[in-house]
Formats: sequence, C-alpha cells, structure tokens
Amino acid sequence: MKYALITGGSRGIGRAVSLKLAEMGFFVLINYHTNQAEAE
Repeated sequence: MKYALITGGSRGIGRAVSLKLAEMGFFVLINYHTNQAEAE
C-alpha cells in the first residue's frame, strides 16, 4: 500500500496533488489547520 500525507491538502495546489495521488492509488491523509468544510 502507498500512503501520502498532504499538508494543506484541502485547497489549491495541495488539493490538486491529493486528488491526483488518490487517482494513482495512494491512500491520502489530508492535514488542515482551518476550514473543515473544504477538507471534507
């Protein structure tokens, strides 16, 4: 299994990276500081 931890992965470039890695088969863990709605 492949895992990726993306800091700031709920918006912008981090979100795009998170989505691409998920498409490639990674289990993506997203870290966020504020804006829980965007992280979900």
